[in-house]
Amino acid sequence: MDLQLQNKKVFVSGSSRGIGLAIAKKFIDEGAQVVINGRNEEELLAVSKTIKALGYVSGDISLPKNALSIINKVTEILDGLDILICNVGSSKSVLPGEENFEEWNKIFALNFFSATNIIEASVNFLEKSSGSIVCISSICGKENIIGAPVTYSVAKSALNAYINNIAVPMASKGIRINGVSPGNINFEGSVWDRKIKENPDSVKEMLENNVPLKKLGVLEDIAQAVIFLSSDVSNFTTGSNVVIDGGQTRS
Repeated sequence: MDLQLQNKKVFVSGSSRGIGLAIAKKFIDEGAQVVINGRNEEELLAVSKTIKALGYVSGDISLPKNALSIINKVTEILDGLDILICNVGSSKSVLPGEENFEEWNKIFALNFFSATNIIEASVNFLEKSSGSIVCISSICGKENIIGAPVTYSVAKSALNAYINNIAVPMASKGIRINGVSPGNINFEGSVWDRKIKENPDSVKEMLENNVPLKKLGVLEDIAQAVIFLSSDVSNFTTGSNVVIDGGQTRS
């Protein structure tokens, strides 16, 4: 299928590794012009050369001022913006029941405000191109996943609600916004990579008991969904949240 992404101007936040990097690479494979982002400039430079990104902009987008500065630099490199991928996030937090104000602030900044800040900074550019936004959420924002940090789950729930509600005013500007909620995704350096190395039998048991497809997902599973939702092939889809979890969630 031709996703019509040739020469599309794409910014992927949090894209120096993991899911964000896989998404950036997939866009480049489809002929898009891509700018990547992260906090470590040396790492970004190396990654940018490896995947042949058009450029990179370092910085922390959990702060509104930074997000605006980053988008201004991105749009200078790309000469505009067609597609925005919001991928900054982290599930590392305190154990359930140990939440406090500082932790709530930190996790919401990473998993919610990192998206809203960069989206608000990008709206004027995306309106000009009738652009598209995809936010990376999580199945933890969809239903209670036992053992998942409460702060992370609530922040992703907020992100899901934001996507659904902001889709209407965004549509009036000609902009689409959707979400992708990954389940258990395995890649080098991931939580699941570590768990498999530490105790493969427990991972196998978890999959047998909780995931109907009885396997972990891979980066390609998420990247493929993201570029489809971003593309004009998906031009009648907005406010949706695509769950990719092997059937784990039920609601």
